[in-house]
Amino acid sequence: MADKQKNFRFLNLIERAGNRLPDPSFLFIFLTLLTIIASAIAAYFNLSVSYEGFNEEAGTIETITASVNNLLSVEGFQYMVTNIIDNFTGFFPLGTVFTVIIGVSVTEGTGMLSVLLKRIVSKTPKALISGMVVFLGILSNIASSTGYIVLLPLGAIIFLASKRHPVAGLAAAYAGVSGGWTANLLIGSNDPLYAGISTQAANILDPNYTVQPTGNWFFMIISTIMITLIGTYITDKIVEPKLSTYSFTSSETVETITDDERRGLRFAGITF
Repeated sequence: MADKQKNFRFLNLIERAGNRLPDPSFLFIFLTLLTIIASAIAAYFNLSVSYEGFNEEAGTIETITASVNNLLSVEGFQYMVTNIIDNFTGFFPLGTVFTVIIGVSVTEGTGMLSVLLKRIVSKTPKALISGMVVFLGILSNIASSTGYIVLLPLGAIIFLASKRHPVAGLAAAYAGVSGGWTANLLIGSNDPLYAGISTQAANILDPNYTVQPTGNWFFMIISTIMITLIGTYITDKIVEPKLSTYSFTSSETVETITDDERRGLRFAGITF
């Protein structure tokens, strides 16, 4: 009992600290300002770094020295303004990400993704509800941030239909989507993005080296299993017992899949 109270106090501390954080958009603004100020300080002290890199003109590995540019200077400000578009369009994995997002958008826009999630949870035994919600939250990152929109309310409704606290279902879905971000049994939309970034980094030493989107796959699979087990335990043993008693007066249930949706899933499976 003492250990449980200690865990609750620790969780309360984390919750209070998280609630005091500003909106994520402001965090990006603050970090951008911090980078600009840090560049001015580093440039004032003439800081630089040397590393082994590939010289494309000479075709050799040589020592490259990079100095800090002051973004607070007139030249630095002009650079930031005039290179905004180039920074975006010159991003190596942009084309691959766009291609993946088009496919994901079709899947989400046609309703296939939400119907597929409903189909899975409707067939899940009550004893496995927590694990299934967390597991689906992890898998939802294949469609980028779609899990936050589709699965979070669905997780609450699933728990409510099972006579369990809906907030616990929402928390389990959120834990799966956020805590399991980029973990998956499949290759998701983020993997080409990270592979492209890693390829650019690797090309500093070897211009012919390519990092494949599948390079992290085995780690992702093991992570999916581990996060599902941990998320299930925390939901059932820590989160739900901490919640107050819920009065089940609502008749909300998981929406029944229509005949047209079932037919659409069947043809989508055949096409796949």
